[in-house]
Amino acid sequence: MTRLRKILRVANTTRLATYLIALWKLFKHPQTPRLAKWTAVAVLAYAVSPIDLVPDFIPVLGQLDDLVLIPLGIALVVRLTPAPLWQARLAEAERSRDQLPRLLWGAVFIVLLWAVLLALAIWAIARAWGA
Repeated sequence: MTRLRKILRVANTTRLATYLIALWKLFKHPQTPRLAKWTAVAVLAYAVSPIDLVPDFIPVLGQLDDLVLIPLGIALVVRLTPAPLWQARLAEAERSRDQLPRLLWGAVFIVLLWAVLLALAIWAIARAWGA
């Protein structure tokens, strides 16, 4: 039974990777509606972020947020995108599944975003203690 679970986990991971690549291609496509673009970026940022809303070391909830939030985000992007545009990007992603895009700017963006959030939290705590 564990072998079957392992195969299913690899298959689901591959499918998720395909969807994330499709989101990236959708973001870069000029005909993508603006709201769909920014939602796709938010889902990608959360998916590649090393920091989760619920830390992974919490037994069930740590994994549950990844299992729920990322697919819900993908579903929202699919709903916000015209069907032919999404199908074309998904087909492109399936063809180029082995060639991941370089996302150096994305990594920099994630680090800066978390640095700003941390700085805001420290500022708020310092202000609350000082008041």
